[in-house]
Amino acid sequence: MNADMAQRIASHPKYIELKSRRTRFGWWLTALMMIVYYGFIMLVAFKKDLLSTKLGAGVMTLGMPIGLGVILFTIVITGIYVRRANSEFDELTEDIRKAVM
Repeated sequence: MNADMAQRIASHPKYIELKSRRTRFGWWLTALMMIVYYGFIMLVAFKKDLLSTKLGAGVMTLGMPIGLGVILFTIVITGIYVRRANSEFDELTEDIRKAVM
């Protein structure tokens, strides 16, 4: 890619919109993940008694499903990002490619 094409892409209004949307969405997902992850870590640090509460007569404690929930939350928000990237972000990218070429 030459400097002229890079400049045309960087100055294209749809590219600026794509960067803005993708960045804003990424920060929202990052904030959600930080809240969930550090919320769990804070529970581990300050509410050990809550997490060690037994569920039923076995060895399962409340911390296990909560920890699994953190992992599942990560998978879900990754899926949400991929879905949006494959639709909205890819459409904008294709529009930019058509306009610049």
